Amino acid sequence: MGVENLDKIFHPRRIAVIGASDKEETLGAKLIRNLIGVGYKGAVYPVNPFRPTVQGITAYPTIERVPRQVDLAIIATPAHTIPQIIEECGRAGVSAIIIISAGFREAGEEGEKLEKRILEIRNQYDMRIIGPNSLGAMRPSEKLNATFANKAAKEGKIAFISQSAALCASVLDWASEAQVGFSALVSIGSMLDVDFGDLIDYFGTDPKTKSIILYIESIKNARKFLSAARGFARAKPIIVVKAGKFSESAEAAICHTGALCGEDAIYDAAFRRAGIVRVEAISDLFNCAEALAMQPNPKGSSLTIITNAGGPGIMATDSLIAQGGKLSSLSNEVLQALGEILPPYCSNLNPIDILEEATTDRFRKVMEICFKDPNSDGFLVIYTPQGASDPAKTAEAIVKLSENTAKPILTSFMGEEGCREARKILRKKGIPSFMTPEQAVSTFMYMWSYAQNLELLYETPEELSLELSIPASLRKTLKKVYAEGRTVLTEPESMQFLQAYKIPITESVIAKTPEKAVEFASKIGYPIVMKALSPQITHKSKARGVILDVRSATEVKQRFQDLAQRIKKYRKAKFNGTILQPLVKKRGYELLLGSKKDPQFGSVIVFGMGGVAAELLKDVSIGFPPLNQVLARRLMEKTSIYSLFSDTDDCQINLKLLEEILVKFSQLVMDFPEIKEMDVNPLIIDKKDAVAVDARIVIDPDKILTQAKPYEQLVIAPYPKKHSTEWKLKNNVKTLLRPIKPEDEILLGELFHSLSEETMRFRFFQVIKEMTHQTLTRYCNIDYNREIAIIAEIEDDNARKIIGVVRLIILPGQKAGEFAVVVSDQWQGLGLGSKLVDCIVKIGKDMKLKTIHGDILSQNLRMLGLCTKKGFSIKPLDEDMIRAGLDLS
Repeated sequence: MGVENLDKIFHPRRIAVIGASDKEETLGAKLIRNLIGVGYKGAVYPVNPFRPTVQGITAYPTIERVPRQVDLAIIATPAHTIPQIIEECGRAGVSAIIIISAGFREAGEEGEKLEKRILEIRNQYDMRIIGPNSLGAMRPSEKLNATFANKAAKEGKIAFISQSAALCASVLDWASEAQVGFSALVSIGSMLDVDFGDLIDYFGTDPKTKSIILYIESIKNARKFLSAARGFARAKPIIVVKAGKFSESAEAAICHTGALCGEDAIYDAAFRRAGIVRVEAISDLFNCAEALAMQPNPKGSSLTIITNAGGPGIMATDSLIAQGGKLSSLSNEVLQALGEILPPYCSNLNPIDILEEATTDRFRKVMEICFKDPNSDGFLVIYTPQGASDPAKTAEAIVKLSENTAKPILTSFMGEEGCREARKILRKKGIPSFMTPEQAVSTFMYMWSYAQNLELLYETPEELSLELSIPASLRKTLKKVYAEGRTVLTEPESMQFLQAYKIPITESVIAKTPEKAVEFASKIGYPIVMKALSPQITHKSKARGVILDVRSATEVKQRFQDLAQRIKKYRKAKFNGTILQPLVKKRGYELLLGSKKDPQFGSVIVFGMGGVAAELLKDVSIGFPPLNQVLARRLMEKTSIYSLFSDTDDCQINLKLLEEILVKFSQLVMDFPEIKEMDVNPLIIDKKDAVAVDARIVIDPDKILTQAKPYEQLVIAPYPKKHSTEWKLKNNVKTLLRPIKPEDEILLGELFHSLSEETMRFRFFQVIKEMTHQTLTRYCNIDYNREIAIIAEIEDDNARKIIGVVRLIILPGQKAGEFAVVVSDQWQGLGLGSKLVDCIVKIGKDMKLKTIHGDILSQNLRMLGLCTKKGFSIKPLDEDMIRAGLDLS
């Protein structure tokens, strides 16, 4: 449902506690106690059918007897009573509910039935529900503590959302001691209705929230979660701890991909794609949130360490290297300057040990020099309470010198008493300070991870030409396989799919007799490879079902018989003949391309080291379709084998070709939701070309039976080609109207630079002198679930050019959208603006929006006239701004 009625949870005017009690240790008593007498300005109504008052407040027998309409109902009664109470809340006009009670799906079949009934009632009355199994929710700025926790949260800028009620209580204890505050704390429990995606949307637009931290056990709606996270990760850091890294049991996998692609690795890939930082420990959540809110992101992983104690400096270095970071190489100028101010017995190498005798002045001089070093991406200052330097004065020196650098500064003041005060000074001025160097280093590396993830969101891919015409015979093949009672395609059948997507393959033929094998081998040409064909065997090498370098007709006959015997001995499998292929003689790298359909995240792409040792080495990375050139390259870079073949001076493979193959493979996976698993192993590639030697496809029978909807298996919306159309301007110039894509950044930049000041002001309400790469990427690299932009593209002097664009942004959960349109000055007056508005109206209806609106400057008479002509309502917002709205229902 999105963010509808969530304000009723976090800004309620009137709250009812159903199950309120006078009994000291009951949940109902704690809920009432936390709501009254703490500064909350709304009304609180206890509901208890057996008592006229609760804790001195008038109680009501049911929610329907409360004299005023309630915004939020908090329920703490036995599970079996709750469906009836939810029904009563619906009749009473309650918009939001928190279910504290347990005893639902975790209690078995009866609990599941209760949940199902609650959802039916919720849908009937359009209510929002947090829980069951929830601790509740806090909004410190409202003095709202709608929980049964023993402590209230301090006010701050972090929204903490947790699936674990117990963890919320523990975090409140820890945060109280650590002086960490919250904009909100939400225990979402079993996520019957409100889930992570809803709350990321809500707090993503909340001005009181600067960062969002999550404790996740599982994700209910992966598409909504990723869409929300991608929408806000640029503006607000999202940091997550994911519990349950290791699965105690795993389904037997038919393909290598299934064995290599574990649940936790998929979550990792999802977080990266959405720009989320994943941390390992609860303390890391808050350290990272604090640092990202206080400090700029590092541009690399090179850290300069300044310390007055050698041991902690070495510990920090060990931690840095272990986590993939590196010590910065100090520039010659810095080394020389340090040599001039430090005694000869001090180390001026990184980590810079200025010794226990160091005064605050020595700290100041060293930092002043190092903070200017161009080779460093960040700085860690370690202080131990020894020698001549005062901790508070050293902290003040760090604060003063931090004004001279745009790079992140982290500190570790190791001690209590004076160091505690120093840490307060630093944090108050926006410089993170930690008890141990390892915590500081981990936080720096998490900051670098966040910067890398954002870079992925901002990077502009190269245009790859993928003109593919998919033959209808491929879907017929899948139906034929299903009709024969099979779920695994033969190798030649699987190769047909690769060939259709222009992924190079080696020629394959099936021979069912020794005579046919000899005939086909002579046509292929020796030497050849012979592979056993058996419906029971998918990993042929395990059954010794592959023979290489067969060189004569006599050997073909003998090897045919050998394979038949081996297969029949191996698990009494059926032998259906052999697959013959030419022997691939190229000396290249053996790679694996694969796909697997995950129950939560749908189809994923796997890339890594291939060959017979693929499962043993487990050198793979995971991504999500659709892939573009940048995403394909990033997928490769996450593997160890990439570092072997990608030497910048002498790259061992055709990287551009591999990127194209990955993008084509991604398109194949997107186009066929019927594919459950797929392997291409090995794909052999060298500097010149590539060839797929073996392939395997496993089908999902349910999707064959039900005729799967296009792209239903994807959690990231693919490029919406259906909105592309050709059209002619009034001067007969042909125009392609199509959705924008990330590759359009340069063309869109050229359009912006062509706009006059007046047109720029009409579109953006100001004159923008420069469109940065980040801004242009924000306009091009969009989530088609939430936003769509239609560009008008023409061919001008054999070059593509964008001459206009209309954009529609869907407001989260509101069934409404905001649009804006701009046409290059040279192309105005030719009907393009009118056509673009028509396009966006049609798309709005297609997306089932109820309304769309656009804000227009009052001087923009042409746009106002166009909207009036098309039936938009015109409503002044102020003397300068007018809102044009259209009802689409």
